[in-house]
Amino acid sequence: MNHVAHRIRTRLVPAVLTALGVSFITAGLLTYTGPVDAGPGPSQSPTIATLPPTPPAATPTASPSDAAVETPGVSPTPPLDRVATRVVVAALRIDLPIVAGNANYPLCNVAQYITDLPQPGWGRATYLYGHARTGMFLPILTASEIDNGAKMLGMIVQVYTSDDRLFLYEVREVRRHQTNLDDAIAATTDQVWLQTSEGPKGTVGKTQVVATLLSEGAADPSEAHPTPKPVVCG
Repeated sequence: MNHVAHRIRTRLVPAVLTALGVSFITAGLLTYTGPVDAGPGPSQSPTIATLPPTPPAATPTASPSDAAVETPGVSPTPPLDRVATRVVVAALRIDLPIVAGNANYPLCNVAQYITDLPQPGWGRATYLYGHARTGMFLPILTASEIDNGAKMLGMIVQVYTSDDRLFLYEVREVRRHQTNLDDAIAATTDQVWLQTSEGPKGTVGKTQVVATLLSEGAADPSEAHPTPKPVVCG
């Protein structure tokens, strides 16, 4: 295990995983701190729907018309203070400001990022999470319940950053009933992970959408800096 992965594993509790409503155990699994009063039980095995490999000559079938896409790949020297500021999945009508995660129950009206995992452009996984509520990540949960989320494969995820960059990702996997972050922690390519709940607080298992980088380009500052209006969920 490399130094960064070791640091993340040893520091995720409580600063990060408590924010997800979970605690990290030795085996690398997540166990929920609240009572499980609804949602998937232990008998539901994790599932992963995967997009088939794209032929070399193929190009993405969708991209936002206003994206000023430059060369594919990652900036050679990302700013150290870069953070994700906005996530858009147009096909699911998701458009949320992003704020830093914390040690409390996740906020409403925003997505949050795990602070101990990298930001876009660093060649690893950026991890965003939000509630399965109207106006938030509910469309991810709803779509995941049909054919294990196959509808989402190939969708474009837009992530804006504080230094006015736009990253385009393509959804490659939909993972249901997941109980660990191991693959996100171990990622060695630029990815964005979107996580949402599968039931009320305390429900075992989360849905994760995994998208890989297609390209990076300049973004209109007015689009990269939405005004977050987080509220404590009732």
